[in-house]
Amino acid sequence: MVKFSKELEAQLIPEWKEAFVNYWQLKKQVKKIKLARKPKPPQQVANSTSSEFGFSIFDPIRSYFSSASSFSSTTAEIIKVRRKMMAGSDHEVYQTDLVHLFSEEDEVRAFFEKLDGELNKVNQFYMAKEKEFMQRGDILNKQLDILMDLKRILAQHRRCAKSSSNNSSVSGGVFSRSWSSSPRTSDFSESGLESELTGGETPKSEQSETEEVIAALEKNGVSFVNSNTRTKLKKGGSGGNNNNNKPKMALRVDIPATTPTRTITAVTSMLWEDLINNPKKGESGGGGDHINRKKIQCAEKMIRSAFVELYRGLGLLKTYSSLNMVAFTKILKKFDKVANQQASPSYLREVKKSHFISSDKAVRLMDEVECIFTKHFANNDRKKTMKFLRPQQQKESHMVTFFVGLFTGCFVSLFSVYAILAHLSGIFSPTTGRSYVETVYPVFSVFALLSLHLFMYGCNLFMWKATRINHNFIFEFQPSNSLKYRDSFLICTTFMTSVVGAMVIHLLLRAAGFSPSQVDAIPGVLILIFIALLICPFDILYRPTRYYFLRIMRNIACSPLYKVLLVDIFMADQLTSQIPLLRHMESTTCYFIAGTFKTHRYETCNSGKLYRDLVYLISFLPYYWRAMQCLRRYIEESDVNQLANMGKYVSAMVAAGARLTYAKKENHLWFAIVLVTSAFATIYQLYWDFVKDWGLLNPKSKNKWLRDDLILKNKSIYYMSIGLNVVLRVAWVETVMGFRFKMVESRMLDFFLASLEVIRRGHWNFYRLENEHVSNVGKCKAVKPVTVPFRDADSD
Repeated sequence: MVKFSKELEAQLIPEWKEAFVNYWQLKKQVKKIKLARKPKPPQQVANSTSSEFGFSIFDPIRSYFSSASSFSSTTAEIIKVRRKMMAGSDHEVYQTDLVHLFSEEDEVRAFFEKLDGELNKVNQFYMAKEKEFMQRGDILNKQLDILMDLKRILAQHRRCAKSSSNNSSVSGGVFSRSWSSSPRTSDFSESGLESELTGGETPKSEQSETEEVIAALEKNGVSFVNSNTRTKLKKGGSGGNNNNNKPKMALRVDIPATTPTRTITAVTSMLWEDLINNPKKGESGGGGDHINRKKIQCAEKMIRSAFVELYRGLGLLKTYSSLNMVAFTKILKKFDKVANQQASPSYLREVKKSHFISSDKAVRLMDEVECIFTKHFANNDRKKTMKFLRPQQQKESHMVTFFVGLFTGCFVSLFSVYAILAHLSGIFSPTTGRSYVETVYPVFSVFALLSLHLFMYGCNLFMWKATRINHNFIFEFQPSNSLKYRDSFLICTTFMTSVVGAMVIHLLLRAAGFSPSQVDAIPGVLILIFIALLICPFDILYRPTRYYFLRIMRNIACSPLYKVLLVDIFMADQLTSQIPLLRHMESTTCYFIAGTFKTHRYETCNSGKLYRDLVYLISFLPYYWRAMQCLRRYIEESDVNQLANMGKYVSAMVAAGARLTYAKKENHLWFAIVLVTSAFATIYQLYWDFVKDWGLLNPKSKNKWLRDDLILKNKSIYYMSIGLNVVLRVAWVETVMGFRFKMVESRMLDFFLASLEVIRRGHWNFYRLENEHVSNVGKCKAVKPVTVPFRDADSD
């Protein structure tokens, strides 16, 4: 039977952990009561009794009456729970008074003081979150009303366009829209009914229907811009024939510029308005871009996502309420058992009357969200609604564990065979090993580094799960499609078993006397197979994960045109540690496209000017992408830290370029440049790793030079991790030490250093996400903030 403390630890919401009942502290207080009630040894009690009173024939009768009085005291109420208003606030707090005198009164009083504090904390947190979700629900209901009204107007306009041939001159949209000064949002103003349906006569029934829809929009506080006077009804102002004193607003569609098309459109529209039209703020633009069906669909998708997130938050609040109720019940039962009293019924009656148990607002709002979602977003299909609102968790299979073990054994066996064959055939000897190292080695190095990165990611997933770091929430992964650590290990072992198997086949065919030009094509075939599996459209081999990975790579490659998410930042940081892999991919592509694997003329790729110039480009690209992400975030958030972060990647680009140049021109000048730029970039990166990414090196922290909130209990692990990160960060020193190696040894050393950088990145990943998780816990952030598409254009 699992102890409740472990069950609570496994089920509580990590981001709200501090708001839960501190069950462990209350258990310690109950233990103090137990120690205070510890009876004296029997011999000591007998001696004290006989010495003071002696023995008596009435002792059995006295014992009977004392037990009867004890029973009556347990049936009577021994505590009284009172409610009172908190000073300077309208919140109620609970206070417990002891009616019955306890022998260990101090410990019991301290226990109930802590219990009252926990009850007040839970109650107030629940009320705050309930109020937040109720406000979010009201906002989403208004957003949905506006969306439905807009869809009705668009449908009405399309019917009018079909019913009259004269309506063909209408510009294709109901609302004229001009981009605001922000490239992320779009404004539109509703023209009057005359300008909406210009170009022909409108049937009276259709016109009256449109007027009803516009009237419904006005009830939601939406005003209109008259196409003739171009005057906007401000909040609390008047204009036109406005006889209603209700404040109005100009409607604004806030569609995030998440794709290159939206970003480019937003920027060009903004530049056009600022440089050519120079419109005044508060006036509608005269651009020809219109709100169309696609924009309404984007708004609908945003509202649907907001409802899903609201439902998820309400579910978490419901879980919070039930777990805390069970915790109160369990701890009071422990107290009753230790104190030999019946305090739990009285206290639990008050707990059940408290707001976090008695309130049903969250449950009713959940039912309302289900009904709304079924009606408006699921075509009255409740099963489809539940797939969105309550996605099924992916079940873990023991077959995955079995295959991980199987492929691990196969990999070890095949690698042993490969090492023996490589030694017997002498492929790494200085005389015969050049062709192998130039053509085959880069391909297998790519797969080896990828497999190592997958293994490190699997270790990250395992540690995040063990420490209850909610990486799915941080990365905004779908729990039903996200990889588990066993899946990552399975992909890694399958990957390496296939690669080492191909390496063994390659050596066997070479030893059998096949033509090198034919045998050396095996690595290229292996690459094509894995690319085909990566883009395979069939729903096999983790298709959701593969396609999500491809979308992330697309977002990174097109930076800064796509909206930057944390998962994009995380993946771009991984690429900065895989520059050797990218350079191996460049070599492999050159060898196979140029046909070098047939002719074995390596000068084509090693000495070509284009190849040497591409080395700079490939070394710069990951840093450039990451710098562009920082620039995009600075434009959106106006956070100066993003510019400082961008400077870190620019300094890394300069250092990488200096090292590449020094490899070609080994003189004192370039040696000094490499030393200065690399040292500056390393210090910059180390500072950012420890202070910004990991949140450590805080001199005012209660944990010396760490941070206040630590996930790992052993502090020495953090100090060792700091030292390890420093050592692995300065691996570039090898490039300027002047060591001379032969070609084979040099390639092996490069692979070893590249592997160390991958290991360092996997080590960095854990602490980076730990710091993000601690930040979410500090903010009690368990639900994603969502943006709504319709808001007041004058709110800016």
